[in-house]
Amino acid sequence: MGSTLPPFAFQLLLLTLLQATTTAAAPAPPSPNVLSPGCKETCGGVSIPYPFGIGDGCFREGFEVTCEVVNAIPRAFLGGRERNITVQSISLPQGQASMLYDIAWICFNSTGQVVVRHRSSVNLRGLPFRVSNTSNKFTTLGCNVVGILLGLENNTYGAGCASFCFDEANIASGSCHGTGCCETTIPEELEYFTTRFVYFVNVSSHVNDSRCAYAFVAGQEWLSFNKSDLRNHSFRDKHKDGVPLVLDWVAGNQTCEEAKRNHSSYACRSTNSECFNSTSLAGYICNCSTGFQGNPYLRDGCKDIDECSLPNQYPCYGKCSNTLGNYSCSCPKGHSSKDPKSEPCVPRQRIPTSTKIVIGSCVGLVSFITCIFCIILAFQRRKLLGEKDKFFQQNGGLRLYEEIRSKKIDTVKIYTKDDLEKATDNFDKSRELGRGGHGTVYKGNIDGDKEVAIKRSKVVTEDQSEEFVREMIILSQINHKNIVRLLGCCLEVEIPMLVYEFIPNGTLFDFIHDNNEKLIPLTTRLRIARESAEALAYLHSSASPPIVHGDVKSLNILLDHNYMPKVSDFGASRMISIDETQFITMVQGTLGYLDPEYLLVRQLTAKSDVYSFGVVLVELVTRKKAIYYDGSNQGKGLASSFIEAMKDSRLEEILDDQITGKENMDIIQEIAEIAKECLNIKGDERPTMREVAEKLHMLGGFLQVSSTHHAPEECEALLGESSMSSTLDSVGYHSLENKLRFDVKAGR
Repeated sequence: MGSTLPPFAFQLLLLTLLQATTTAAAPAPPSPNVLSPGCKETCGGVSIPYPFGIGDGCFREGFEVTCEVVNAIPRAFLGGRERNITVQSISLPQGQASMLYDIAWICFNSTGQVVVRHRSSVNLRGLPFRVSNTSNKFTTLGCNVVGILLGLENNTYGAGCASFCFDEANIASGSCHGTGCCETTIPEELEYFTTRFVYFVNVSSHVNDSRCAYAFVAGQEWLSFNKSDLRNHSFRDKHKDGVPLVLDWVAGNQTCEEAKRNHSSYACRSTNSECFNSTSLAGYICNCSTGFQGNPYLRDGCKDIDECSLPNQYPCYGKCSNTLGNYSCSCPKGHSSKDPKSEPCVPRQRIPTSTKIVIGSCVGLVSFITCIFCIILAFQRRKLLGEKDKFFQQNGGLRLYEEIRSKKIDTVKIYTKDDLEKATDNFDKSRELGRGGHGTVYKGNIDGDKEVAIKRSKVVTEDQSEEFVREMIILSQINHKNIVRLLGCCLEVEIPMLVYEFIPNGTLFDFIHDNNEKLIPLTTRLRIARESAEALAYLHSSASPPIVHGDVKSLNILLDHNYMPKVSDFGASRMISIDETQFITMVQGTLGYLDPEYLLVRQLTAKSDVYSFGVVLVELVTRKKAIYYDGSNQGKGLASSFIEAMKDSRLEEILDDQITGKENMDIIQEIAEIAKECLNIKGDERPTMREVAEKLHMLGGFLQVSSTHHAPEECEALLGESSMSSTLDSVGYHSLENKLRFDVKAGR
């Protein structure tokens, strides 16, 4: 704690110092590097472990150390010699480094005039280091002087410490509470600071022996104050190489969970290493797992500890045996102990003959029971294997195997029942993501931390078996960014299961309808519609043979972490050869989305998906459900309400209020026209999904141009054929014969 000053004087002096200080812009955070062979590991007796390093390829970006000879002595400098921060020691487990840096000092003559001064600063900007606020203190030594620490954003005041010496007798060695010595805490995550002095020459009780003052940031337990430090230049001479400053550092500025997602930049390289979120900075550090020691930032850097060679740290009162990551301790023959790691082994007492007989009889009985149990277990295992084989065939395993072999499918993994039970906590109800007409979907974790979605079919019938195998075969042949990816399946259970990639942001239905107050910009809605249309167009036009989804609805469109749509649930899908249709004995689908023509003639075509997509498109612009209730108990069909509104020129009445601004109405009118074409009663008069995707893509470009107030000529350029074809080619489009026809009017 320091002495107080008159407020007006202190504030005036502080303001003067702040105005004279400038700040430097902080560069971008570092990215990782890879260790090269032959890197220098020490400098002047200081160990330099990776991620720190000397020379190109020897350090993780931001952790460069330079080794230079100063006064015939090699010294290691952090971030280059120009920063003047000398490396003293580096601790990987704590994520800290001890550095030496110059102290700031000022000296006076006998009349109190300044004769010499030295300023000191530390600049860590652009490096993954910060001055540790828990391991350092700001200290001022001297008489009638105030040390000031500057260095937060915009040069704000960081800390101040006042030391006065009215009477030399009151200056006590070992005490640092404002008389001759003052110390205080520093701000958190300090990356740059400089020190200044405010001194008072008119204080009447000046101690003549105190001719110099010092200010510095150093480790909390480092300073042991002695009143002789105030005499002449003794303290400066004693610490001419600098004082120890403790820095906190992190390997990356993400959390462990975020860092593990990007394997190429993840710093914890050793197999036996673990990631820990830093307690002092925003980021993470790495440590070797329990039972291992070494460098977690290097491949195979964490080595097994031979605990048996370190009896003082790892006690064992019997026979010690080292194991990977641990050790075992056992008593020698004829001795016993409750825990030989903590209690000595003692000789066993001899067992009486009668006791041996009893023990032998018990052992015999237990052996007999064990044999019976093993026989029963073998029988049950054989029965279980028979059931698994039965289920495998019942669930279409043989057909699926033949399809995989004939089509050379190598992207699908076969999982066991145990794999999926472990991944879903035995299909716990809390793991459910949703229920549908074709099954239940669970969230699971496979291979440690890989999140997946596991679909479990509802019933086991011949039709369901065919449907399961069909969905498996369809998804195994699809590769499109807007279609959910199939990872594998499980067939050895009564209820077959499929394993998909996990899509984190739920369904488009939830996104639209769960909270009508949530703002969804027109650009977002149009992008979701366009990318969903591109996925369906891919199924219809680029898959071989073409695929009809059969159950397009907002519940079957998932959204990833960037709200990119992913079409899912192919239980009702069909593979149809070119110019071929499918006649269905039992109609499948969802009320409100079903194609009326499909209901009437039981004929499933690609135009059936177009109709269902038209309903989804109307959902996006109205935020009404396919079957909705508008102030009455009787449900209304969204498709028919929309068509009536279009016919009566009442479109704005049914639209979502969030997008009905004047600047959007031209675009919305065009979207409505597309939806109207999709909802045509006659399938032959509906557009193809390829045409729908092209039109939506053009509208997206037009909306982007309109929002940035480009001139009409620029709009026409953005909607030109050359810019469109490169985008549509990525989903297999090679022509723009049926372009969206509308005029680009001035002012749109």
